Amino acid sequence: MPIGVVVKRQPGVTRWARHSWKATSILPGAPDADWRELRRAGDVVEFHAGTVTLELFGAETEAYVHGLGAQVPCVYVVMRATTDAARPFEVLLVTASPYEAQDYCDTGEELVEKVAMTPGLEAWVRDFVERFHEDEEFIKRRRHRERTDKVEDGIGDPRIGGAGDVYASPALQRRRLS
Repeated sequence: MPIGVVVKRQPGVTRWARHSWKATSILPGAPDADWRELRRAGDVVEFHAGTVTLELFGAETEAYVHGLGAQVPCVYVVMRATTDAARPFEVLLVTASPYEAQDYCDTGEELVEKVAMTPGLEAWVRDFVERFHEDEEFIKRRRHRERTDKVEDGIGDPRIGGAGDVYASPALQRRRLS
C-alpha cells in the first residue's frame, strides 16, 4: 500500500539547531510527492515528504501482532538525513513491524519516528494478521545430562583430546602421552 509521510518543520529550541524535524502523520494511498508544502502556520511548516510502499510479510506477523497490541497501534517511519537543504531527509521506509524499526534504531544512522496508524490502515494490517498469523508452540529445549562442572586440570579442557591442545597444562600433556 502506498503511504505518504508528512514531516513537520519547527524552529529549533537551541542556537545549534536551526530547525526541528518530525514525521507527524501518514497518508495511506497517497500519490507520489517530493517535499510538497501542505500547510504553513507562522514558522511551522508541514510537508508531504514522500510516498513509499508499505509491505507486509507473512513471516513478520508476530511483530505485527505485537505492534497492534499497543495502546495506540503505530507504523514506523525511517528517514535518513541528506545534504540537500530543500530535501533535508530521504524517506526510506514505512513499516508496521516494531522489530524492524528497532533494527534501524540500533544503527543510529537513520531517524525513526513512531506515527499512529489511521483506522483504515489498522484494519488492513489486522486483516492481514488474521489471515496469515499462526501461533508457534513454545518448545523448551532439554539440556544434556553430561556434567559440565567436572574439575579441570590446568587451563586446558580435559574433554578435548590430542597433544595439540596449547592450553593444556604440562601435567595434563604428560598424562595424555602415557
